[in-house]
Amino acid sequence: MALTPAAEPTFCLFGTSAPANLGLAALRAATLGTLLSGHPGAGVTIFDDGLGARSGGVFVDGHVVPVTLCGARISRRVYRPEAYLNMRASALLGLPNPGLARIDACHAVLDLSGGDSFSDLYGVRTFRLVAWPKRLALLRDRPLVLLPQTYGPFRRPRLRRQAAGLVRRAAMAWSRDPDSFSALHDLLGADFDPDRHRDGVDVAFALSPRPPDQPDRDRLESWWQEEPGPVVGINVSGLTLGTGRARYGLSADGVHVVKQLCEQLLAESDVRVLLVPHVRGSAGADDDRRVTDQLHSELSAQHGSRVAVTPSGFDAHQAKWVISRTAWFVGMRMHATIAALSSGVPVAGIAYSMKVRGVFATVGQEKHVADARNLSDDELLDVLWRSWQSREQAAAELAVQAPVTVDRACRQLDDVVALAQAEAARRGPTRTG
Repeated sequence: MALTPAAEPTFCLFGTSAPANLGLAALRAATLGTLLSGHPGAGVTIFDDGLGARSGGVFVDGHVVPVTLCGARISRRVYRPEAYLNMRASALLGLPNPGLARIDACHAVLDLSGGDSFSDLYGVRTFRLVAWPKRLALLRDRPLVLLPQTYGPFRRPRLRRQAAGLVRRAAMAWSRDPDSFSALHDLLGADFDPDRHRDGVDVAFALSPRPPDQPDRDRLESWWQEEPGPVVGINVSGLTLGTGRARYGLSADGVHVVKQLCEQLLAESDVRVLLVPHVRGSAGADDDRRVTDQLHSELSAQHGSRVAVTPSGFDAHQAKWVISRTAWFVGMRMHATIAALSSGVPVAGIAYSMKVRGVFATVGQEKHVADARNLSDDELLDVLWRSWQSREQAAAELAVQAPVTVDRACRQLDDVVALAQAEAARRGPTRTG
């Protein structure tokens, strides 16, 4: 076991456990990149869907920094130490558990809830999944910090009460946009405390871009230089297909509208289209690659090499590098659009939940949100086309607003570190490993 000085706090991070989802990867990478860049001596355990404790790494200032990965999951195999029920039983009975030991040794439990999953919108099981880490942290009397995220919506009063109880007991809770801050205030009612309950921004605004590895970078550079004309980036989400339209109450077919938009752009201008999936195929039936490949097949049949798809295997840093080089971006996945917004790229967001408008509002771009829940196909296309036509004005606005928001994303973790340092000083040296 290694002795950790009290001046160097240790953290556990929950809520970023789907590696095939580049949005969650962006949340993880941006959080740890910002944290470890300013505090390289901090210790970090990332809880994920894996088995046991393993070695991992995150990019910080262009270098890989080692971290520990530890499994935590809802599982019927309660004999497995990664099962949340096993952790809870171990805590109550005083039995050893490696994940629980890391929670006990840390100075703050950081929880992102996937950015927008502290809700019952995605079902009761997902709510339970994001509630488990919060309950364990509070059970072990560790400072719980809810990093910038969306709170709600809650359709079930019982789950809303549970969520409010967890937030009330957290040492600190951050929202990620003005709408989320209002929801946090409403959730807490008279218990709202401005010292603990903060108005923040999505941590992914602080994500650093990184060029793709060779030979993918050469292929992209070659395609970029093939012909003149701006490159439009497009992200379509597999979430909106099939039962997704009913789940989110969509009145418009976003994928169909995006295809119409691309056809109009390709026919009326010299643009080229780069399709950027943000959830890879291993994530399940809602992955972006499947719908992206179909869109590419249909568009390239007529427009050939003017339409391309980013190579598979990019991480969140590399996806942001690609998005940052586009002249205009259209996205359904929230963190694909944040990659554009934070890079100063004008972007239109196709919304299928409440979260989009608030995040765009943090950089004054809410007028570029097209809500597929209450617009027809024609109305959705009209909003996107007007966004394209006003892209130069949007770029000028982002040149002012984006750096301010990126700075906020970086600085908001200073208060989180200060809280953990105070806890470390209070407890003295601890043993981890």
